[in-house]
Amino acid sequence: MNTVSKQRVGEKIWTIIVAAGSGTRFGSPKQFALINERRIVDWAVETAKISSDGVVVVLPAEQAQREGGVAGGSTRSASVRCGLAAVPRDATIICVHDAARPFASEFLFDEVIDAVCNGADGAVPGLPVVDTIKFVDASNVVTSTPDRSQLVAVQTPQAFRAMALRSAHENNPESTDDSTLVESHGGRVVVVIGDPLNRKITTPEDLNWARAISRGEV
Repeated sequence: MNTVSKQRVGEKIWTIIVAAGSGTRFGSPKQFALINERRIVDWAVETAKISSDGVVVVLPAEQAQREGGVAGGSTRSASVRCGLAAVPRDATIICVHDAARPFASEFLFDEVIDAVCNGADGAVPGLPVVDTIKFVDASNVVTSTPDRSQLVAVQTPQAFRAMALRSAHENNPESTDDSTLVESHGGRVVVVIGDPLNRKITTPEDLNWARAISRGEV
């Protein structure tokens, strides 16, 4: 682990890597695709281990049994809860990171962790939204246009006070990310500057981009 900064003294930091998806949009479980001879999930785990005191990897049941991970649930939120159950109770900060973002840096982990050490209930990386966004109804008729200066595109890793994250997951709620659940419980979530290279692998085109990045071609 990196040298511990003063504000981290006494903190026990664990990371949950969420890698239990079926890869419906990708066409196969993308977390096991190779980038430069390493699986996408392995890229994510390697950085998390540097930045954390411990890592829980949530995988499909068959892989979890074979690799010593934790079997995931039927949804992302359910999989996070499976990971939470395996995180020691004395953990004070818990990060949640999607394995599909293989290029999350140690710096980005440090940024969200330090934000929680400095008093936030949660911290997420975010990038400014450069496109104009429209709200539409069921008929694809525009209903409003939000001010994009107030919008950010959120990434992982996301870091949380352990108590805040555990409380947010009580009663088995569902969401596309954990910060939404913490917000809904009244938690104060702050945004740190995200990284354009921390791109989520969603399609085969994304994987081609990631492989090119790993070879220094982009």
